[in-house]
Amino acid sequence: MKRKKLVIIGSGPAGYTAAIYAARACLEPVLFEGFYSGLPGGQLMSTTDVENYPGFPEAVTGPEMMKMFKKQALKFGTHCLLEDVKLVDLKQRPFLVEGMKTSFHADSIIISTGATAKRLDIPGTHDDELWQKGVSACAVCDGALPIFRDKDLYVVGGGDSAMEEALFLTKYAKKVHIVHRRGEFRASKIMAERVLKHHKIEVLWDSTVDSVSGKDYVEHVTILNLKTEAKTKRHAGGLFFAVGHVPNVQFLNGQLPLTPNGYLMVKPGTTETEIPGVFAAGDVQDFVYRQAITAAGTGCMAALEAERYLASIGLDE
Repeated sequence: MKRKKLVIIGSGPAGYTAAIYAARACLEPVLFEGFYSGLPGGQLMSTTDVENYPGFPEAVTGPEMMKMFKKQALKFGTHCLLEDVKLVDLKQRPFLVEGMKTSFHADSIIISTGATAKRLDIPGTHDDELWQKGVSACAVCDGALPIFRDKDLYVVGGGDSAMEEALFLTKYAKKVHIVHRRGEFRASKIMAERVLKHHKIEVLWDSTVDSVSGKDYVEHVTILNLKTEAKTKRHAGGLFFAVGHVPNVQFLNGQLPLTPNGYLMVKPGTTETEIPGVFAAGDVQDFVYRQAITAAGTGCMAALEAERYLASIGLDE
């Protein structure tokens, strides 16, 4: 079995950026891009126009951006594998990284497997329907797009994330409607108060979204009142899920400590995990920002920290 100085697990902005920095440092990284467990390139592969990443004033599609990231990583010598990692063993040294077809011993590992946005099973919102055609799971990523401006927008959720998404959307929407299945929010008191006082936000209590419809983009949502069982069809320009994310850490089998909400725990201000030589970058450890640029930033940090770690044990050359 081949031994590598650095193996990066997961692509997307964090993984590819880590690979660029590591390859330029002559660490000859191997990057497992994923395949069945998630799209190579991460969540941006299902995103249309990216308008908030510096350097792209005319916007760029998520897939096109990830294509450029990968091309740059390959240019400097990254070895990319289009396969999933099914298990790692962090108890042995060097570490064992076992892919679906390829396995390595690794002196250091960067985990950048991201997080998957939760989506409810609502007719009209699926991948082959109106997903990314007015249905989104990230208001900060997509809310400023022209298709959402001056429209009635709907946010599904009742926690702090839903409050933040709704407040952000008020900058662009005609009106924001929060659909919540209970009679009170789960959000913190201060966030709930901000929402309830906002003149552009309406809360639909004790309700769910029954379906979403439209020809090419979202045009209507049907709201089901859970108390009266009445259904109301409303005009809509977009629907945003704000029901949380699931970090992609299952393959680790509990070998690294997690935060209370399930993300990989890192030492503050670093990407270092509890195990020396193992680093975590991007949305797999970030439950606050969850942006492409912050993921790329932590990818850079992880590569630099891995380089320093390898130098400290005499394996940087």
